[in-house]
Amino acid sequence: MAKRVLIYSPAYLPLVGGAELAVKELTDRLPDYNFDLVTAKIKPGLPKEEQIGRVMVYRLGLGWNLDKVWLALTGGRFGCQLHRHNNYHLVWSIMASYSGLAALNFKNRHNEVPLFLTLQEGDDLVVVERKMKLAGRRFRQLFAKADYVQTISHYLAQWARRMGAIAKIEVVPNGVDLRTFDCQQQKLGHPVSKWTPGVQVDIFTASRLVYKNGLDDLIKSLKFLPEDVNLRIAGAGPEETRLKDLVKELALDTRVNFLGSLSSKQVAEELARASVFARPSRSEGLGNSFLEAMAAGVPVVGTLVGGIPDFLAPGESGFAAEPDNPESIADQIKFILDPANQEKVWQVVNHARALVKQQYDWDKIALQIKEIFASLIE
Repeated sequence: MAKRVLIYSPAYLPLVGGAELAVKELTDRLPDYNFDLVTAKIKPGLPKEEQIGRVMVYRLGLGWNLDKVWLALTGGRFGCQLHRHNNYHLVWSIMASYSGLAALNFKNRHNEVPLFLTLQEGDDLVVVERKMKLAGRRFRQLFAKADYVQTISHYLAQWARRMGAIAKIEVVPNGVDLRTFDCQQQKLGHPVSKWTPGVQVDIFTASRLVYKNGLDDLIKSLKFLPEDVNLRIAGAGPEETRLKDLVKELALDTRVNFLGSLSSKQVAEELARASVFARPSRSEGLGNSFLEAMAAGVPVVGTLVGGIPDFLAPGESGFAAEPDNPESIADQIKFILDPANQEKVWQVVNHARALVKQQYDWDKIALQIKEIFASLIE
């Protein structure tokens, strides 16, 4: 008989972020378990209950951002009601904030059910801790009561220890669907498109349009690049209006294209035409979009913040710009596009692709999560 797992997540599909996609990718690959997920509604019009893939989703709240607080306050009790009928073998908290507080409330009522805490936080951890001050000691209790802690980067593992985690902490990163994000060639020996003056070149980025992803700096970097270098931005978020105003202010309307939210297949198509992927993050838990670009054989420009150094070694698997420095971003893009540097660039690209295939394949990562589940339930 399949084991039952109760998941708490601050948001879930169709709201898209790295954590939400990770849950979808993993649950699709764990057929020996049945999953129920309790989350905040956040967006009007979403059903209170629906089946998404292998996950039964329950949404709490009225359809606005404060629903996350409602999740923290009532999610534990709601999960206990589900537990009476479903007899869960494991409770799984995705991230430590609002969903974590709900999972803690459940754990306090049902201590016999193992608590598995996954840290996916991408925001500045100082900001996360400031938001959770209202929770008082309960926020740290979440870390202390977890029976197993999985983090997607060494950066977050250090945070878990600092917050008082007692149980085993294991770094298991997010991954890439290599069936979607891959090149046909086993080895790339030449660039997808060499930069010739007068010929349009596309920089591509995919992310939530939020301050921490540094897209304002990426837009500003175009002022230091030739006019035939353009930027295509995939994603949606609260910074969209401000970023579009910045584009107008800098007179870059003809060089910046906002694509909106794209499916994984559409992102893969954009990567196939891109010469560079860039995201100058101010904070990052890991950064799935970087890994997807690396798998697709696109040179990557990032910043060495948060969990990014786990996979981006400057000059080995990618190119590093300084945070909050548009000119530094432009310098890295110029280096990549310079025909004189093509041999070096494609050595980096090949190394990056090999790294992703070896360490960031969702199929392999799902097996690691399955082993953790088994150790907790047995």
